[in-house]
Amino acid sequence: MPVNLTDRRPVTTAPVRITAIPRAPARRPVARVVLEVVKFAVVGGSGVLVNFLVFNLLLHGLGRPAMAATVLAGGVAMGTNYLGFRYFAYRDRSSRTPRQIALYFLFSGLGVVMESGLFYAGYHGLGLDVPWVSNAVKALSIVLASTFRFLVYRTWVFPHDARRAA
Repeated sequence: MPVNLTDRRPVTTAPVRITAIPRAPARRPVARVVLEVVKFAVVGGSGVLVNFLVFNLLLHGLGRPAMAATVLAGGVAMGTNYLGFRYFAYRDRSSRTPRQIALYFLFSGLGVVMESGLFYAGYHGLGLDVPWVSNAVKALSIVLASTFRFLVYRTWVFPHDARRAA
């Protein structure tokens, strides 16, 4: 039997448990969608400001035709919004590709067509051509077209990359 002549106790080795590093809890799906809607609204809101500024400058300031003013304003806002969506609202999504850019401008163009059609119906069809009323018609058309844009941007243009979420 071995005898210990020192004051130290013999070291016993216990089995070591290796545990995974705890991950931050995943955001709840509802919270994730709410955050996405808020970011979309921030970028979209800046686009709406650009849209209204260009629209009012062209229509009421320079006297351009209403349809030309709304289409050009929508096009300018579409161009400025791409950067906001790509680098702020959907920066955690898949990387910029020619396909993504083409889809963005395709669906944004469809949104401008929807917005312009709705504006035409109110402005020319219903005769709502007083300056403050034309802006109300423009606002309603933007809201309806933006609903379409939100759904297609999150689904097809900036899809959620499952590999990054894991």
